[in-house]
Amino acid sequence: MKLAFTKLLVICTGNICRSPMGEWFLREALPADQGFRVESAGIGALVGHGADETAIAVMDELGYDLRPHRARQLDLPLAREFELLLVMDSGHQEWIEHTYPALRGRVFRMGHWQGYDVPDPYRQPEAAFRAARDQIQQAAESWVATLHQGPSTQRT
Repeated sequence: MKLAFTKLLVICTGNICRSPMGEWFLREALPADQGFRVESAGIGALVGHGADETAIAVMDELGYDLRPHRARQLDLPLAREFELLLVMDSGHQEWIEHTYPALRGRVFRMGHWQGYDVPDPYRQPEAAFRAARDQIQQAAESWVATLHQGPSTQRT
């Protein structure tokens, strides 16, 4: 069974490190010309700021350009535009479901299929950004497989 989710919002705290990485990995695999919409936001966004310089550097290593990214704040009208909200950690999920109860059932951790949270690399060494990037990439690949093939292919 294929899942019908085509609108995905990737969420972290400031919308300058983890969620832009997740957005770009998912956008690459779920392109707009195939009917997908993938964007990102933050629960405490640094509105209007570009992606963190270290996030840009570690994504450059894989050929993804985060320079055009601009952070934006998550709010209920924005969240309602999306069918699936992918957060970086359980704290984000709890905050969203508490603040916006109508979104319950749409919010999942990015690392849901692997059973992990993605730690925030902000103000950490480059190695922390690479580790977060690699976890996000692995998680994104699992979500893509699930969206294309259905949940039976993923472990829960």
